[in-house]
Amino acid sequence: MRAKKEILEIMSVFAAKDPNPRCELDYKNAFTLLVAVVLSAQSTDKGVNKATKALFEIADTPQKMADLGEEKLKEYIKTIGLYNNKAKNIIALSKELVEKHLGEVPENREALEKLPGVGRKTANVVLNVWFDKPTLAVDTHVMRISHRLGFSEGKTPLAIELDLLKVLPPEYVKNANHWLVLFGRYICKAQKPDCPDCPIAAYCHSKDKRI
Repeated sequence: MRAKKEILEIMSVFAAKDPNPRCELDYKNAFTLLVAVVLSAQSTDKGVNKATKALFEIADTPQKMADLGEEKLKEYIKTIGLYNNKAKNIIALSKELVEKHLGEVPENREALEKLPGVGRKTANVVLNVWFDKPTLAVDTHVMRISHRLGFSEGKTPLAIELDLLKVLPPEYVKNANHWLVLFGRYICKAQKPDCPDCPIAAYCHSKDKRI
């Protein structure tokens, strides 16, 4: 694992370059953010945004989504991977929000993770993006970049999350997911990393580095 000092130096580069990174999923409120994150599993943000544009016009609350029903929901999200299972979970979590949380998205991880289809990563994104909490969601981009840069040798998302939380101050934790996701999406791409335009190339020792 890379030294804490170097990890903080790398994060400071991201902070200087993009001090206020934003989630690329489109949403209107806490509920639509939750739905969008559930839909984004093994799917692209662009694909989710395309599907939810019309969906969120008619179903932007748990009650409206529950009233829409599973079969009609599928018509809106059928272009998204695993849409059958996702539709089932979204209707179930919508009903649970109405019945147990007065139609509001809860502001704590334990309650969020009890909702159908919501795991730690999804809960972390909602807590971070909507509730402004210093949580760190680990997806495939964060895992890949963390391994590539020596941030963590963890084999699971939770192990990597805990490694990063040990070294990052709260102000970096808040933005770390966005920085690493955007970096992995647009610069350090899995198939063809854009090394010449990489702002942290000096810190990278990967075998496939192209500069």
